[in-house]
Amino acid sequence: MTSLRLHAPVVLPCDAACTVVRDAVVDVSADGRIVFCGPASAAPALPAGATERHFTGILLPGLVNTHAHSPMTVLRGLGGDLPLLRWLREAIWPAEARMSPADVRAGMVLGCVEMLRNGVTTSAEMYFHGEQLVEAVLAAGSRVVFGSAIMELPGVSWRTLTDQVGAWIDADGLRFGPGERVELSYGPHSAYLLPTDALTAVAGEAAERGALVQIHVAEAADEDLAQRAEFGSVPRLLAKTGILDGRVLAAHSVQLSDEDIALFAANGVGVAHCPGSNAKLASGIAPLRALLDAGVPVGLGTDGPASNDDLDLFEEARLAALLARLSTMDSGAMTAAGALLLATRGGAEALGRADIGALEAGRWADLVHVDVDDPAFGTGLDAPDEQVIANLVWGAGSRRVRDVWVAGEQVVADGEPTMVDRSQAQAAVQAVAARLR
Repeated sequence: MTSLRLHAPVVLPCDAACTVVRDAVVDVSADGRIVFCGPASAAPALPAGATERHFTGILLPGLVNTHAHSPMTVLRGLGGDLPLLRWLREAIWPAEARMSPADVRAGMVLGCVEMLRNGVTTSAEMYFHGEQLVEAVLAAGSRVVFGSAIMELPGVSWRTLTDQVGAWIDADGLRFGPGERVELSYGPHSAYLLPTDALTAVAGEAAERGALVQIHVAEAADEDLAQRAEFGSVPRLLAKTGILDGRVLAAHSVQLSDEDIALFAANGVGVAHCPGSNAKLASGIAPLRALLDAGVPVGLGTDGPASNDDLDLFEEARLAALLARLSTMDSGAMTAAGALLLATRGGAEALGRADIGALEAGRWADLVHVDVDDPAFGTGLDAPDEQVIANLVWGAGSRRVRDVWVAGEQVVADGEPTMVDRSQAQAAVQAVAARLR
């Protein structure tokens, strides 16, 4: 790959201030990292042989989906009107028990295609058949933080599943693949599906390897009654078992007290806020504003495409802002800029990653080009900064995503994936879904 310069009238680096940079460029090195992002007038000379491309829209970082089960594209629409626990026990888990490794690969390929077309370049996945899931990610060209699901299953113990994660990390390292597209992590499902000694063991294994732990936390009010009765809350249980001593991503985190939030903040726990799935399953509204005010790193997650039912992080950004305003009765509780940062920089911070989520020198060149030939941008890109961001977040969303790069490699061009065939991916999932029905 040669060096690349992308030039656009507006670049949103997604720095902490959510700056709008006018007439700007993003320079990408041959190894896929950003070397400059800023005004074209301040750009360094291009290296010999570099490619320069001009766009008429907005460039921004690839979005970071901090919680997903994307292979569930094969289960989309299944049990869609059931509450969480019935949905899992009656619809999802029986169907997943019949999924083969090839089914997981097919579902993940289509999930990657859907996310990339929506501007999502990284997803944190908790699922099983990890080798096939990772193959799908590399085939599509996206990026993944994969947490192998750890549960107590018929015929398979949590200890075996935990050992398998450690063996994989020991063999391949925490990160691997072109552009370090794959990060491995541990995925203990939840405190209510695992004994406390399992959580303690996972905490130790992850800490030994510096690995992230992804875990569902306090999603619905009725899922962890026994654990709350014994320990006071799920976060207090996780603290007691040592989970909070290492790198942690707590998915959902809806049913939290002020004490729980303080515990997360003190331990640097990241939260994956999934407003769409939580609303659809009537699990509740996570205390987003309180988490942010306490200094907890928060990103956005779609959850699985069978509980949301899409993989559109722009939609989650809008929902997060709307529900934050509604739950606090404060129209200033979450701005459009704040919502955009949750979907980008905030997601990277929640995952403990300083190499994605923003257009800054040294980070991977994961970028999105949003075309502005759309009524949502009828006021033009010369509108005030705040209005440009508002029109992107509130008006356009993912609808006008046209081009996407991961580690400097173009993986979506003119709205279509470049590395896999979308029609074939859809046909493969249709065949799996027909068999699982």
